[in-house]
Amino acid sequence: MSNGDEEAETVDSLAERLEAVDEALAAAETESDLDAIEADLDEIESELEASELPVPDDEDEESPAEELESQLEDYREELESQRGPYAEDVIESTEAAKSTIEDGDWTEQGEGEVIEAVEAFTETVGEILDTTVDPISGLDSALDALSDSAAAVDSADLDPDDDSETLAELVDAVDTLEADLEAAQEWDDLTVRETLQSEGYYDVLGHTKDYPPEWAALKEHEKRGNTEMVLLAFDELDSDFMEEHCLDTLARMGPVAATEEAIDAMMQLANKRNKPAIKALGKMGATEAVDTLIEYVDADKDAALQKTTFRALGEIGDERAVQPIADKLLMDNDNVRPQAARALGLLGDTRAIKPLADTLKADDNENVRAQAAWALRQIGTKRALEAVVDHGSDDTFIVQTEIDKARRSLDAAVANA
Repeated sequence: MSNGDEEAETVDSLAERLEAVDEALAAAETESDLDAIEADLDEIESELEASELPVPDDEDEESPAEELESQLEDYREELESQRGPYAEDVIESTEAAKSTIEDGDWTEQGEGEVIEAVEAFTETVGEILDTTVDPISGLDSALDALSDSAAAVDSADLDPDDDSETLAELVDAVDTLEADLEAAQEWDDLTVRETLQSEGYYDVLGHTKDYPPEWAALKEHEKRGNTEMVLLAFDELDSDFMEEHCLDTLARMGPVAATEEAIDAMMQLANKRNKPAIKALGKMGATEAVDTLIEYVDADKDAALQKTTFRALGEIGDERAVQPIADKLLMDNDNVRPQAARALGLLGDTRAIKPLADTLKADDNENVRAQAAWALRQIGTKRALEAVVDHGSDDTFIVQTEIDKARRSLDAAVANA
């Protein structure tokens, strides 16, 4: 066997093992399952490093090794996202909250807000773990209370599998604590607070305050469709926490938030490849973003950016995106091709019927075939539905389900004609 044949065999073997990892991740239910998958990834990575696959002469051409390394990285990220939560995460965040309190330059109002935040947190932890909570009289006793809560979590000996619901409740509690502390007033905050106050940002709040005021007001402005106030918070609040929630808010508001100012703000971030901003532009249906987003369709070394971009372009629904995304049905990345197919379904353009039908017929990956069939059903014309039905049958349940749905839709269309 020649070196070229051996190298191709190595690439195919590693690719097949990575496909098996993808299936194992989808089926994983316990930390033990994830540990076994991680061991498989370590072994695949070691074999890849030892394989010494050739580097292409063309610098712009991605080597087989780079492509496999990219898939490995994607699977490792997916693996980590499925792990936990762990008691150590809650303890670490609680200790970080203590540092935040110790380092903060709190106003008198801010001290009260910090104490309220710690009281709420320790009471919640006490209810979750059935432990007692000592009264809090000042910042020093608040720090002691946080230490006691961290110790209680540690002593509970929570298992990430058996106690997953309890751990999830504790994570929610510590997330709320972090948000409350971030919102508590420090001397440096006064100018921003005063600016928001003068602009009427807090006017939507009632007498109760279940959340930090900035976050609570943001939620109310979302309900009322006050895009300009969401943008005000985004511009004025120097907070990663609030920036994240402002971007999420604009995405949820969708077309309601699609003002010229909002689109301009999101475009500035999208030009820096900011994924939440790209998501928001898609939800807004911002055709102004199409040319910029099409440039990211070919970002083959950033699969996460590609997936976000495909979905955004699909939701915007501009025909200029059809061909660039259809071209991605031919790429090798099994994680990206399904997203490309789904985006074509969202676009709904009949020019995508042929490439989707070809993908349904020829692609070896069952998830890609399923998404291609789904996309054809979303296009929904007689020709698109026939392309799915003409596939006949498929050994994979998720693909066969789409075929059956297409057949029913086609029969209904014929009956109503």
